[in-house]
Amino acid sequence: MISEKLREVKDNIEAAKAKRSFDKAQEVLLIAVTKNHDIYAMREAIDAGITDIGENRIQEAKEKFETLDRDVTWHLIGHLQTNKAKQAVKIFDIIHSVDSLHLAEAVNNAAANIGKIQKVLVQVNLAKEDSKSGIYAEDMEELLYKVDEMPNLQLMGLMCIAPNYEDVEDCRPLFAKMHEIYNRVKEMDFQTANIVYLSMGMTHDYQIAIEEGSNMVRVGTGIFGPRQY
Repeated sequence: MISEKLREVKDNIEAAKAKRSFDKAQEVLLIAVTKNHDIYAMREAIDAGITDIGENRIQEAKEKFETLDRDVTWHLIGHLQTNKAKQAVKIFDIIHSVDSLHLAEAVNNAAANIGKIQKVLVQVNLAKEDSKSGIYAEDMEELLYKVDEMPNLQLMGLMCIAPNYEDVEDCRPLFAKMHEIYNRVKEMDFQTANIVYLSMGMTHDYQIAIEEGSNMVRVGTGIFGPRQY
């Protein structure tokens, strides 16, 4: 079942890439979001071709990390509290949710303590939703430059989450705007940053996100079915 759903998602990704008016050949990295899904489902997805796993919570990720027995790239896609930074850098290859100078400093210090260069994305709250984390676009550049200066962080791009609109097409202008911001950020004069990822799009809106320029999508329900709480 998971392998069939995964094939459907991959086909949808290719179809969405073909609808772009630009960068049709650009690869899209699929992150399988495994929140509330067990180790057996994760292994099945990995054995079917998944290379990247996304988790929202540190404790759940830690338990899975210790027992998964598969070689994958781990992404933290949920909000990170500064007091969990030490645990996060031990587990995750990429942290998507850096959204403040305070958090960036905590992650940098935690990475330094274990001799790691931690890859990060800066989360942008483009719609300014109170219910979501993320820095506002107008405050973003200062944070990006600060992150770039931190010796144990490598800035890899941007992440955003669109509002859960009733009509998914309403996401399109926001995704298009985020792609404009991403292109602008790629032209900024950084020291060590390697701006290659625009992480946007989830199960309900990933096809539109890809059409508007996303190259990293986070899909859970579309691969595993409804979460078991």
